[in-house]
Amino acid sequence: MAKNPAPQTQGIRLDKWLWAVRLYKTRSIAREMVQGGKVHYNGQRCKPSRQVDVGAQIRLAQGFDEKHITVLKLLEKRVAAPIAVTCYEETEQSKQKREENALARKNNAFFAPHPDHKPDKKQRRELMKLKAK
Repeated sequence: MAKNPAPQTQGIRLDKWLWAVRLYKTRSIAREMVQGGKVHYNGQRCKPSRQVDVGAQIRLAQGFDEKHITVLKLLEKRVAAPIAVTCYEETEQSKQKREENALARKNNAFFAPHPDHKPDKKQRRELMKLKAK
């Protein structure tokens, strides 16, 4: 049974908001991403303590992808994923770009196939011999 949390009216830290809406798994990861320049608030680098406002544009990196989102609600506590998704909105361009990148990664995997299993000790020795030549 999930409750719909009341949105806050006062500002909240950027790293805490990113964690609360489940964009990053832990608050420390969110803080590191902000400090490392992977998160831009209204087009500028910022500190993890930056106060988030409703309507702000945030650009963030997640793995191979980059998301452009707009803040709709402020949350201080981490909530369930279905509720967290209602707190921000991803732009259409961002969604399209992520889909294109995912398709390109999938197509690239066809040209670099992975073996079914790891090589055993004898096969590793043979590979080492080939590489040494």
